[in-house]
Amino acid sequence: MINNRQIDFKIIEWDDICASARLGSFSPTGLAAEYHVMFQLNNRYLNVEKQFSNIETAIRRIGDSFGENVKCVFKRYFVSDAVNQADFLHRQNESSAVSIVEQAPLNGTKVSVWAYFVSDCRVYADSETWIMERPARKHLFNTQLQTPLSDEALEIRSIFESYIKSLARYKCTLKDNCIRTWIYVQGVDIHYMGMVNERKRIFEEQGLNPETHFIASTGIEGRYTNPKSLALMDAYGIEGIKPGQVRYLHAPAHLNPTYEYGVTFERATSVDYGDRRHVFVSGTASINNKGEIVHPSDIVRQTGRTFENVGMLLKQAEAQMSDVVQMIVYLRDIADYTVVSEYLETNYAKTPYVLVLAPVCRPGWLVEIECIAIKAMKNSELEEF
Repeated sequence: MINNRQIDFKIIEWDDICASARLGSFSPTGLAAEYHVMFQLNNRYLNVEKQFSNIETAIRRIGDSFGENVKCVFKRYFVSDAVNQADFLHRQNESSAVSIVEQAPLNGTKVSVWAYFVSDCRVYADSETWIMERPARKHLFNTQLQTPLSDEALEIRSIFESYIKSLARYKCTLKDNCIRTWIYVQGVDIHYMGMVNERKRIFEEQGLNPETHFIASTGIEGRYTNPKSLALMDAYGIEGIKPGQVRYLHAPAHLNPTYEYGVTFERATSVDYGDRRHVFVSGTASINNKGEIVHPSDIVRQTGRTFENVGMLLKQAEAQMSDVVQMIVYLRDIADYTVVSEYLETNYAKTPYVLVLAPVCRPGWLVEIECIAIKAMKNSELEEF
């Protein structure tokens, strides 16, 4: 049974720090609240130190406005020059999981941030895993997984082997407990297939195949602060998740299975709780159910088709774009920024989003979109989030 929607949107502007925040909030009365916030700077002429200082001030102000009962669980920094900006990113005494990726904000500033806040939880680090603990289960965040070996296949194997060991600490497995990954490849046009082929081998070893399932994922251009790393991964898993809580979404009228063109990830994954449904839509592009690029060389029509595909995946989870609490839009060509920015402001002005420079894994795809939606639910057979 689906309840009335509980999503609220808000935009906050701070003129004194030249920053803004777009909030997507799920905060039903008496239940745990979730907040996805996209922070953006609005003055590209500030020096790098001031830009990073101002973005931290914005994050702190939002956190203070939520009150002590709400904790920051996860932050991803989208930066324009990870190597040269590393000194502004490696801070001591972090209180949440942190992800850093070089995917330049396309409004011309040096940093944007996606932050995730949750009420009534405990957030702490345990070795290389950050844990967001709620009464019923633990949510596991592993970020910045990388092993600089000058070979993308060797790196991705090392990353996954390390991650699988981390999961095992909580009696979890890649197959049963990993919900979402983000894999960033430096030089995606050259190194992507090496990553894909090794990931496929790892999945087969772990029992992930077309007859079972894969994992929701985004695989795209991105660099870390260590320029020698060709591959970088973030991952989200859930301890104590039950098989019936997870569904894999396909939208076969619009999209084909990914394994048909040699890759292994789920188009989207939904996770049910007693009080809500989370929907994780993987990086999605302008593609049809034959695996073909739709509208080659046309950024406007590709953007429209991509949103159509996203909408169909959401529909399979009984959700829609108005349930989307955060969205990341990746562009291959910086020259398309103005057109796509205007499209987003016309059609999705309330949705918290960030628009970044990141070539997609297939050169003909000009745009890729991923998102997270939250849908109010009532299922007495499942524990609350």
